[in-house]
Amino acid sequence: MKEAWKSFKGGNWTKEIDVRDFIQKNYKPYEGNEDFLSMPTERTRNLFQKASALMKEELQKGVLDIDTEHISGIDNFAPGYLDKQNEIIVGFQTDAPLKRMLNPFGGIRMVEQSLEAYGYTAPQELLDVFHKYRKTHNQGVFDAYTPEIKNARSVGLLTGLPDAYGRGRIIGDFRRVALYGTDILIEKKKEEYSNITLPMNEENIRAREEIMEQIRALKQMKSMAAKYGSDISRPSENAKEAVQAVYFGYLAGVKENNGAAMSLGRVSTFLDIYIERDVCEGTLCETEAQEIIDQFVLKLRMVRHLRTPEYNELFAGDPNWVTESLGGMGLDGRTLVSKTTFRFLHTLTNLSSAPEPNMTVLWSNNLPEGFKKYCTKMSIETSAIQYENDDIMRTMHGDDYGIACCVSAMRIGKDMQFFGARCNLAKSLLMSINGGIDEKSKIKVIDNIKKIDSEILNYEEVLESYKKVMEYVAELYVNTMNIIHYMHDKYAYEAGLMALHDYNVGRLMAFGVAGLSIVADSLSAIKYAQVKPIRDEDGTAVDFKIEGDFPMYGNDDDRVDIIAEEILEFFSKELKKHQTYRNAHHTLSVLTITSNVVYGKKTGATPDGRKSGEPFAPGANPMNGRDKSGILASLNSVAKLKYKNVCEDGISNTFTVVPETLGKLERHRIDNLANILDGYFVQDAHHINVNVMNRHTLYDAMENPDKYPNLTIRVSGYAVNFNRLTREQQMDVIGRTFHDRM
Repeated sequence: MKEAWKSFKGGNWTKEIDVRDFIQKNYKPYEGNEDFLSMPTERTRNLFQKASALMKEELQKGVLDIDTEHISGIDNFAPGYLDKQNEIIVGFQTDAPLKRMLNPFGGIRMVEQSLEAYGYTAPQELLDVFHKYRKTHNQGVFDAYTPEIKNARSVGLLTGLPDAYGRGRIIGDFRRVALYGTDILIEKKKEEYSNITLPMNEENIRAREEIMEQIRALKQMKSMAAKYGSDISRPSENAKEAVQAVYFGYLAGVKENNGAAMSLGRVSTFLDIYIERDVCEGTLCETEAQEIIDQFVLKLRMVRHLRTPEYNELFAGDPNWVTESLGGMGLDGRTLVSKTTFRFLHTLTNLSSAPEPNMTVLWSNNLPEGFKKYCTKMSIETSAIQYENDDIMRTMHGDDYGIACCVSAMRIGKDMQFFGARCNLAKSLLMSINGGIDEKSKIKVIDNIKKIDSEILNYEEVLESYKKVMEYVAELYVNTMNIIHYMHDKYAYEAGLMALHDYNVGRLMAFGVAGLSIVADSLSAIKYAQVKPIRDEDGTAVDFKIEGDFPMYGNDDDRVDIIAEEILEFFSKELKKHQTYRNAHHTLSVLTITSNVVYGKKTGATPDGRKSGEPFAPGANPMNGRDKSGILASLNSVAKLKYKNVCEDGISNTFTVVPETLGKLERHRIDNLANILDGYFVQDAHHINVNVMNRHTLYDAMENPDKYPNLTIRVSGYAVNFNRLTREQQMDVIGRTFHDRM
């Protein structure tokens, strides 16, 4: 231990598990530019070429291979290599790159459906065990679901629920593996275990059982790493060991769980401490430092899970959301940007553009100018970066938080999240008009809602009915989430990830909404124009005729923007009235991932003029093409939505701008994009995806995918490889607003 921690400044981190204290005592802020960065080594180029060839083959087949002999687990697979003699950072989920594994603990039917979709067959022994003897998360959930929940789920009122896939959004503090080694972490867990004594109530019984599972997981981590010739039982002694240990911690998580969003956390500045020490000692040069980071990132890009066609339809592009949070400011006023922050972003040059890891810059107006301009430069070149407002999140979470999935902030190693997909606000509005009846299936979903039968919709009447629907949906949503996460803890507990958390972990329960812009525009149309329902023979409103103009969300018009604000505030308050599982803190997001097409198919025509089946806008975005007043007006509308106390899980805004709009010269584009971000975030806006591209590029990529093998586009909280989207999803992306004026 003394050798591993030599020359590090001591502090509380040497007495307790306190990674933040280690970082604060030892990191070096970097306020320069990117001039120090180096190009990829020959070894990295060889690996990238081989990985690219496998990924191309995978794209053609759907999956490259599936291991049907073993099931998910931290130490259940033999070691796998891409090119052993060239690999500096080693490790794959199975015994070969891109080979996917079976995870039956979430649900055996999902495994069967996934295998069938790709022409594989599940082993009979596995089916016997999980059909006869071992209950799964999915089975437990549906055992407990009520008829009301099943109805809401089937019609798409509550949608994308993690009742058929791993919940994800739990960020292990993978840095702990490098700083302390598994032996110290195990001893700490044993202390926690022994401190939980009588009375043996439900909470204490569960805590003791979970900690024992965590201890076993740490031992399995150690064994898994040993198969690759690495000893992670002790603290890492150099930069290469530290990166490898962090990766083994992450690898344990993705070997054990098929989570919806398996994020990396905030590792760059932590790793920079080791790199800087090695550089100062003369044992590492810049080229070697970049090589380590390049190879680490290449491994992260090759994480794969086996998923059903329905999952892939909902979450397009085969994503894992390996989110790495970069930059930000410290509570003491120093920037947390380091040279390795630059090195992570530089992988977008050395390894070409890619969706993974999900590069997330924690933006502050106080960030060093050199870093700001490098970020915007890379956004212009790759469209592979998203930005979140560090200045509002830091006041709530401190300066050692990370982003899970797309936009969700939590303290690393101290918080975890119960993820819960979306409530369809647009469908809720239609049910308030149609007396609780689903406009598609004609199923009665909500009782005690009076059908509105007036010839012209009245704003006050619709709003009153809509609030009753939201009250009902909020209560149902909380109870649905409670069932899901109770069963997930019981049958698919993430022992490896939770082993890298404090015992007294803060729990967040993340609710979400889809269709906000549709609701805002619909209520605006009802209030400021005349909206006539067109009813079928059952009296159900199946379309709407609008007479007159109305203000549309996305044009910096308070008349409609305030409607969006008030709907979110109301729904958030309704959610908070209901008790959550394990007393989790209620949070809410405005986020749709790539589910806009799916949500649209499930939702009938709406009073804003959107036709039945048309896709939703992504996240908190205005509906496609309706933000006609330019970049700044569109951003201003979204910036009005409140993060604190309302949407603390995040407000996703996906922004696409034509390059020429930012300026004729590269330096002007870089400066102008940085100024736009400063202006947006100073209004307390939360998040923005940045795409800089022309629409014709995407049309060309649709027709000539081989010309654009690495074309990356930000969609709603994350990025995808454009070629991995279906044609329908590609057309949805192309149909979004491409801003051509400020």
